[in-house]
Amino acid sequence: MLPNAAVTAAGAPPAALLWRREIVATLRLAAPLVFTQLAMIGINTTDIVMMGWLGPEELAAGALGMNIYIPFFLFGMGIATVVAPMTAQALGGRDYRGVRRTVRQGFWLILLFGALFTAIIWNGRHLLLASGQDPAIAQLSEDYLQAVAWALLPSLWFVVLRCFVTAHSRPRSVLVITLIAVAANAIGNYGLMFGNFGLPRWELTGAGVTSSVVSALMFLALLGYVLRDRKFRRYAILRRFWRSDWPRFFELFRVGVPIGLTIVAEAGLFSAAALIMGVISIEALAAHAIALQCAAVAFMVPLGIGQAAVVRVGLAAGARDGAGVRRAGWSALVGGSFVMACSALVFWFAGPWLVGLYLDASAPENAPVIDLAVAFLAIAALFQLVDGGQVIGVHVLRGLKDTTVPMWLAIGGYWAIGFVAALAFAFPLDFGGRGVWMGLALGLAVVAFAVNWRFHRRERLLPNGGLAWS
Repeated sequence: MLPNAAVTAAGAPPAALLWRREIVATLRLAAPLVFTQLAMIGINTTDIVMMGWLGPEELAAGALGMNIYIPFFLFGMGIATVVAPMTAQALGGRDYRGVRRTVRQGFWLILLFGALFTAIIWNGRHLLLASGQDPAIAQLSEDYLQAVAWALLPSLWFVVLRCFVTAHSRPRSVLVITLIAVAANAIGNYGLMFGNFGLPRWELTGAGVTSSVVSALMFLALLGYVLRDRKFRRYAILRRFWRSDWPRFFELFRVGVPIGLTIVAEAGLFSAAALIMGVISIEALAAHAIALQCAAVAFMVPLGIGQAAVVRVGLAAGARDGAGVRRAGWSALVGGSFVMACSALVFWFAGPWLVGLYLDASAPENAPVIDLAVAFLAIAALFQLVDGGQVIGVHVLRGLKDTTVPMWLAIGGYWAIGFVAALAFAFPLDFGGRGVWMGLALGLAVVAFAVNWRFHRRERLLPNGGLAWS
């Protein structure tokens, strides 16, 4: 009997149809995740914009404070995101008890790291002084850091629940909560930073207090949703919460810590770049903060696609479907590359307009910062494709619980190549702040090639077994 247009002779759908289904499934899952990531970065963007309204010194101090807080948050987030691939693989293998064990021990793991990191952030001024920053700017940063430190733990517990919900391909609740949080953060900042609505004028401290309150409310809102939803409440994720489960705890630790180190290697590179900018000049530091925030907004799109890829790859891996893993990985990479090509065009042609959102172009004192920020965005346009390629490639490998080797690839690419090149371009070659961004671009390109080559090598082994899954 001849096959029809939709079914092969063996009774399976043709390859083109399977690829089309995978692309649609990935984009359908990625869309709310992308908007969630954009909303999350919208909170930070609001903080940066309003810090700029306070003045260049406050903007520089707030940027330095964020460069202390954000690497610790991202490291914790990396550990928390291990819940996504492990939950997805448990769902793919129909191990529903394993889902509850994973979420519960995810909370445990974050409690351990969150308490440690909160204490470090609280004392972040000493790190800034040790790196050679201006003492007055470091003191301003402390006002922000000691207020925002309390946001860390609820923010990371929110990530644990977000991964649990996303692994079930139901991320819309997270999007709704995050969108509400963006509005609440903006209103809170407007009140507490500038003394509006009858509230005290706390400036940078007000930004940190607002972030802490909003983060706690986000976690409580998502927890309430999970405990009340008919599908999710059957897992009883808080049942016997204090009962130890050391095998699952250490598995989360083993897989999650390399994810955290991978993320912090990249975030630490950009934080180190900010410290270099602070040594070059305050103008370079302020321009770097603006350009980096624009790049971070664009980065949220491939990051959301990568998060969808973790789930799609994890589900296929849990079901032992090698062809499905292959389709999920490459579909995400192609989609992310297209999006980043679009963002590169925006940075190249609309750089002055983007910078104008942060600083008043009519003010003469802002001219040096604006010129530098536009130049940095032009360089950022050149590395958009590799930036998207590296984040999606890393996430695809995480779906296979392959995290240790990608960690070393990231550390080597970002630091042994990217950071060293940034220093060399900035000082011996005398490119200044532009040289720093050139070094960042080189490091991202190396990591993008390395992680996607690794997935290419591994996906060739998928049909026959073991190396693909662990």
